[in-house]
Amino acid sequence: MVLKASEDGPAPLLEFARLVHEAGFPPGVVNILTGGPEAGQALTSHPRVAHIAFTGGPETARHILRASAENLASTSLELGGKSPFIVFDDADLDSAANAQVAGIFAATGQSCVAGSRLLVQQGVKDTFLARLKAKAEAIAIGAPDRMETEVGPLCTARQRDRISRLIDRSVAAGAKVVTGGQAPDGAGFYFPPTILDCSDAPGAPALHEEFFGPVLSVRSFADEAEALELANDTAYGLASGVFTNSLTRAHRMIRGIRAGIVWVNTYRAVSPIAPFGGHGLSGHGREGGMAAALDYTTVKTVWLRTSDAPIPDPFVMR
Repeated sequence: MVLKASEDGPAPLLEFARLVHEAGFPPGVVNILTGGPEAGQALTSHPRVAHIAFTGGPETARHILRASAENLASTSLELGGKSPFIVFDDADLDSAANAQVAGIFAATGQSCVAGSRLLVQQGVKDTFLARLKAKAEAIAIGAPDRMETEVGPLCTARQRDRISRLIDRSVAAGAKVVTGGQAPDGAGFYFPPTILDCSDAPGAPALHEEFFGPVLSVRSFADEAEALELANDTAYGLASGVFTNSLTRAHRMIRGIRAGIVWVNTYRAVSPIAPFGGHGLSGHGREGGMAAALDYTTVKTVWLRTSDAPIPDPFVMR
């Protein structure tokens, strides 16, 4: 196994290498590669690489697929998302609000499964948004090594600046800032928990492009059919959340939502025994479960004749 570290943050994988060594893995079983695009190009195009698993963005994934074309390596791609978080008017709003906060602001929104699109039924929109606004503004922002910190910095200045540009474009398209929206002055790549009401701006970039940051884009819906239409209005297909007290409605939404993962009345639950992945711009293949194990293996068919009798002459009519 060869693991290529992100050039933006190689330290965790180097620490992982030390733990692999301490655990007693034989030399050469797990290898850590550092470097930029040139290292990635060399690795993904190497003829001895049989399978490539990539976590990142769709544009880099396209480069990987092109690089792997010569050796025809199999791929599993865990890419981005624009996951819908659907709240019906019969849902437990307190529970849904806590799940939404965790779904978009945990890890400063830097998660492929972040519930970044809130779809809330019209009758409870104002009430629900008021709860979210209060929770967002109470979040403690600070350095990640402080115990009181609830939301830390973004990974790079590049990411912070991109988020600011996307918000500006969305506001220009008609989105309204409910809270947050501007990077604070001072050092660090911090960005406050932000909520954008895009109910009157269906074309706002915030509803269609991945921020990979603590920004929630909101739209309201009238009924179940519209909720499903809005949920599937994305090029991504990774995760989704449904909040309702109707079990039959939950099953209808599970069938209708085009996503690899559907959480019902919870969010961001994961397990190594459950497949994790999506389709569309969210990639293909799975992490976790038997589906992931099959991604890393090759099926072998074996035919074994158990009879001791000679094989009959194929040219003798019978």
